[in-house]
This record gives sequence, structure tokens and C-alpha cells, in this order.
Amino acid sequence: MKRCLALLAAAALWAPGASAVDRSLDQDWRFTRGDFAGAERAGFDDSAWRRLDVPHDWGIEGPFDPMNPAGGAGAFLPTGVGWYRKHFALPADAAGRKVYVAFEGVMMNSDVWVNGVHLGRRPYGYVSFRYEVPARALKAGGDNLLAVRVNDADQPASRWYAGAGIYRHVRLEILDPVHIFADGVFVTTPEIAADRATVHVETTVVNESDSDREVQVDSAVTKYHGPEEHLPPEDLEGEARSEPRRIPAHGAAVFDQDIAVAHPRLWNLDDPNLYTARASVESAGRPLDAQRADFGIRDAHFEAATGFWLNGRNFKVKGVCVHADGSAFGAAVPLDVWRRRLQILKDLGANAIRCAHNPPAPEFLELCDQMGFLVMDEMFDCWTVGKNIADYHLYFDQWSDADVRDTVRRDRNHPSIILYSVGNEIHDTPNADLSKRILARLIPIFHENDPTRPVTQALLRPNASHDYDDGLADMLDVIGTNYRDDELLAAHRANPARKIIGTENHHDRQAWLAVRDHAPYAGQFLWSGIDYLGESPRWPLVSSRSGLIDRVGTPHPLAYERQAWWSARPVVHIVRRTGASAPRVTDPGYQAPPANYRLRREVLFRDWTPQDLGPHQESVEVYSNCQQVELFLNGRSLGSQPLPADASPRVWKVDFAAGTIRAVASNGGREAATDELRTAGAPAKLVLRADGHRVENLNDHTRSVALDDTPDAVAAVEVDVVDAQGTLVPSGAQNLHFTLKGPGRLRLDSGDNSSHEDFFGSERRAYQGRCFAFVQWARGASVDSPLVLEVSAPGLAGASLSIGPGSHPL
Repeated sequence: MKRCLALLAAAALWAPGASAVDRSLDQDWRFTRGDFAGAERAGFDDSAWRRLDVPHDWGIEGPFDPMNPAGGAGAFLPTGVGWYRKHFALPADAAGRKVYVAFEGVMMNSDVWVNGVHLGRRPYGYVSFRYEVPARALKAGGDNLLAVRVNDADQPASRWYAGAGIYRHVRLEILDPVHIFADGVFVTTPEIAADRATVHVETTVVNESDSDREVQVDSAVTKYHGPEEHLPPEDLEGEARSEPRRIPAHGAAVFDQDIAVAHPRLWNLDDPNLYTARASVESAGRPLDAQRADFGIRDAHFEAATGFWLNGRNFKVKGVCVHADGSAFGAAVPLDVWRRRLQILKDLGANAIRCAHNPPAPEFLELCDQMGFLVMDEMFDCWTVGKNIADYHLYFDQWSDADVRDTVRRDRNHPSIILYSVGNEIHDTPNADLSKRILARLIPIFHENDPTRPVTQALLRPNASHDYDDGLADMLDVIGTNYRDDELLAAHRANPARKIIGTENHHDRQAWLAVRDHAPYAGQFLWSGIDYLGESPRWPLVSSRSGLIDRVGTPHPLAYERQAWWSARPVVHIVRRTGASAPRVTDPGYQAPPANYRLRREVLFRDWTPQDLGPHQESVEVYSNCQQVELFLNGRSLGSQPLPADASPRVWKVDFAAGTIRAVASNGGREAATDELRTAGAPAKLVLRADGHRVENLNDHTRSVALDDTPDAVAAVEVDVVDAQGTLVPSGAQNLHFTLKGPGRLRLDSGDNSSHEDFFGSERRAYQGRCFAFVQWARGASVDSPLVLEVSAPGLAGASLSIGPGSHPL
């Protein structure tokens, strides 16, 4: 055991003298927009270019402009050509080894050079890829130049905001000619029982040398410790050592090893337990390479009669579709932004994410693994028939096989993934022969690289294109359909062997009841989980309002109805509504949804401060999953209502009076949850809420929020406009001024989809009484003293917040 751990540790740490090097290339790039002849050559003068780190999205830097070629689909943000250049040095002992540069994602049409030697072009901006750098292009021990050109000038190229630039991480890999193939460790769990699980580790080793090599593979399974490579002996769950095998020159071999794990802790939604498998290759007693694969022990599958099962438990997939942008961060989204968003969705009852409509960043999947989300990993929004003049249909025939293969191999160890999707609303499907030929080519690529997960497709109007009748739908392991719940259920009744899921669904009650009340219907994915940039129906809107939560993470009122349907804990929430016959568009917070967004015809508000404070009647909806709800206005009971069997909201007609409206929900006669709204007065001051902690004034209460100094760490600070009693003023639209003192970075945002303000500026107008500041440490900053965020507005008492070093928010 100790020998195996020592070998694994030596190879995994990539210490000086070891054969494998895996080094970040994220820092210290030069960047400029525009096209420049010769910028790939080492001697090119880039001294006037910006210095920055990647991940980087230059499109989000703006400005918004209705004349930008991407149009409303691309949020009216800029596109074009951009160049990145980075100098790097190789270790002195790199001679004779294989050198690769690996990119997690570049948007889009990227060309890569090292020292002027072209390594390749990759059109699809959502896939990860790597290039071997030929020895003739490298200067061992000297200065080397990595240059990347990105080009999204041809527009429109997407139906939503996709970003621009090297928006994910970049790595340098230096390997022995005998090494583990890229993403070459595949972990499965073919046998799972309470007392024992079998973990199968498949390791693909390649020999790119000119002579045969005899190698052995050591594998070990340990408890998961995050990114740390420390391997305490007590965390070893099991290990295996192969017999020596000879791999011919320029050949490959697959090593299959079974490791028993006693009393396994399963990965599930409530306890997303993870393990780590490490495979190490050695020859003649010398470690050559190692790879780790984090995984979960779990059994996930679909059944035609009963839907989705995880570890012997049958439940509904309660999913949301999510695009890849992070609003103010564009496509280069720090993990803390996703962590906060996913936690809000989880609190609302969501248990699944559909990555719409493209493969996500690897670290996004790692986060889903750690937080206990199910994932639909989707590949394409189009095949050979485009939805835009410059989208992926231009490259599908040439690149789709490689893009599927590389993505599946990259993602196949994530326990969160339960489905792959080969496409969304594909416009090829009316041509059944063409579409079935494409599916017959692509589905086997999924299965060959990951035989453990089913493949689906988000079918569009399958009855119109006869997908259920012409055999296309039945080529899928699980049939997915967008919006047409009744048609999907009818297709199952016509053939009860079909496994079915809603791949894209409306927010309305009927769509939920179709899932809730039919056992074969495995679940649904709402469009969408989060408001996202782009897919705007018209200027001045730059973002789509279809989410449960807005771009900064504030739940829309209808999110609480969804929480009442989906959440396991007792919940109750009050909203007021106005009728569609005469919508009061001047009410604070009103924003018309896009034309293609099917929403109940009322306009909903989470406040008790209507525009008219005089005598009138208000319609009040209460969303709750509790048996009884009693409503009170200023302490007077307005009656009690039971839980409707059809999941409709409980509705009261209320004679408005300023003050407090309160809902008390009960189960079995005992209070289970409460909610109240208060009438706001005039705006009086600003209050800050950082990671759930309210901070009114730094001088009164010195409060500090801890913030790690890593690039993925972000403090989300909510700024609220409140009255003298601290009630949010929903009509608050003051222009707020922000000052960040210390070596930090600041981005500002709100839920206002018609705002064209600079995310990188120092001022932001409050929207519905609030906006957000997102704070990070500057790269390489000294964190000995805290950052201080100060917020002010004319006529209001300001507020400030200390943001200190550390990794755990208060």
C-alpha cells in the first residue's frame, strides 16, 4: 500500500525531476481587439497591448449598441477579432518529452501558434481541446511565444450571448512519450451494494516513442479531498497494480483494474459524496505520468414505466435550463458566481441543470458534483441547418464527431451527469433520412466513449416533423421533447417502452401537473433557471427575462410558486398581482416578458407598496406547500385556505390598507412557515447585505466579510434602498455611487434587463430598490489589509463594508 501511494504522490505532485508537468498558463497575457498581420510571430511588437489574465471575455466590456452586428441575440454587445499573446519558458529537462497546450474553451474560431508555428484551428467555442507542440517549434530553456487569434466577426453566430476570447483556463502539459492519454482515466461502478462496491478504473496509456516500452499501471481510490494532492494513508479505500505490459512504439494499451470499496458512501442529492481515482504509469521503477479522476459511486437510470431512479429511489427531475453567461462577468464566470446562483436554485427546489445548449466549463460540472445537482450535458443547438448565418451549422459536418468525442471523454467521470443531449430543437429533423443518418453516426460516439449514460435530444414539434412515427425518436435512449407535454405523454401511451423526459418546459401549472401526475414522465427542465444576456426581442432590452431568478440572483415572484411545488421543506410566500386587462406598466418593477415567454397573464410583485396607496382592492396570491394558510392584514385575519390539490395558488381579494400583510402556514395545526410584506415609506438610507449578512454602516458596526484571494472568489454585495424602518422601497431607482478602497476589482449589476450601464463602472442605478456589487481581489494583490466598499446616493444615508482576507464568509 505505501509503495503505491508513494508512486501516485510522486507522479501527481509534478515536482521538479518528475516526468509530468501540468502548469497553469492563465496569467500575464497581452491582448488587443482587432486583426494584426504577423501577430503570431515572436518578434511582433505587442508592447501597447493590454496586460491581463485569462479567463477573459472582451465582449462583456461593451459597450451595448443597437448597431452591433450580434444584435439582440448577442445582447447588442461587440464582436470581432481579438488577439492574445503569452510568453512562457520550458523547464531545462523538457527535451525529448511531449509538450501540449490545453484550452478549456475559446470563443470562437480560434487559431493557435507557438513561435509562429500554427498548431490548429477549433471553430466551436464551447469544447475543450489541446495541441501537441512540435519539437521544432520550441526553445527548450528559452522564451517561447503562445499566440491565439479568436474571430466571431461573422454575426449573428448564436441565439444568445456567447462571449468572446479565451474565456476558460489554459494549461501547459509536459509529458514523457509514454503517458496516459488525454482524459484517459475512465471510472465506472458496475457493482454497488451496501457493504461493497466495485470501482472499475480503465486507463489508456500511449507510447509515442520510437521503441517498445514495458509499463505498469498503479491505481488507487481515496476519499475526495478537493484539488489537494495530499494522500493520507487512512484515506486509501483500495488499490490495484497491473502486470507489466509491453506497448509497441506509437501504440496504445488499455489497462482495466477493479478496486473494491467497502461500505461505500453513495453520491446522491442530499449527500453528494465523492471519491478520487488516481492512475499512475511507471516504467523500470520510474514514475512517468499520473491522472486523477474524481467520481461518485451511484446508480442512476431511467425506466419507461416509472421515470428516473437514483440509488434505488424514484423521484422527479426538477430541472432548469441554464445558459453559460454570468451577466456582469460575461462568459468568463468565476466559480463563486455559479456557486451562489446554484444555491439559490437549490433553495427553490431545483435538483437538476440542463446546460443549454452546449457543453459547460469543466469546473461547472465539478461544482454540480459537489453540490448535488443532476446534469443534462448538451452538445449542439444546430446540426446542418443553421438558425443563424454564422452559427455551428457551418462546421457541423467536419467537426461534430471530434467535438462529441472530446467532450464525452472530458465529462464522463462526473456523477452529476445523467444524460447527454445530442441537440436542441434541431431544424434538420423534418428531413427524417438526413436526421437519422446523423443520429446513427453520433449516438455510437457517445456510447463508445461512455457506455454508462443514455443519450437524448430536445425534439421540437415532434408531431409536425413525425419524429414519433418515422423512427427518429426511438433511436434515442430517452426521448426528450420541448414544451409539448401532452404529445410526449401520448407518445408514451402509444409505446409504453419509451423512456421520456421534458427537456424544455413552461413555468405554468399544467406543465408541472403533467410531470407530477404521470409516473413515466421522468421530469422537466424549465426555460429558464436564470435570466441571461441575449435573445432579446428588441432594443433596449439586452437580456431575456425567463428565469426563476434574475441575472443577479433575485427570485422572480413566480419562483416562489415553483418552490411551493418543488421544495421538500415548508414554505409560504405572498405576492400581489395586477390583471392583464389593464397592466399598470408604471408600477415599480414592471417589465414585459419577451414575446416567446409564456407567462400567466398577471403581473406579479413581491411587495405591499402599490403605486396607489389609497382605498382599492388588491389580489393576493399565496404560494405554499403547507396544509393550511391563514392571511392577516395588520393583525386582522382574512381567513384560512387549504392546500389545493391542483397546485393552484391560494387567492384572496384584499381591501388595501398600508401596514403589514402576513401569511401563516401550518401542518397538522402547527405553524410551519410564515411570510410578511410591509408597506414602504420614503427612501431614507442604503443597507448592504453580503453573503446574507446585513450591514448598515461600518462606523456603527464593524462587519467584515471574508474573501479568498483566488480568481474564483467573489463577494456578492446586495445594496438595498430602504425607508427609515428598513423596508425595501420597490420604486427605488436612485443612482448609486460605489468606491472600492484597496487592491480589489469591482463589477456592478442589477436585474434591469434594459440597462446599458457599464458593468465595470463606479455607478449603477438601483432597480426595484436594489443592485449588486461583485468584489474580487486584484490578481497578485497583497491581502494584508481589507478592502472597503462604500456606497452612496444623493439624499440617502450611505453604507460601507469591510471585505477582509479569508475563505469563509461570515
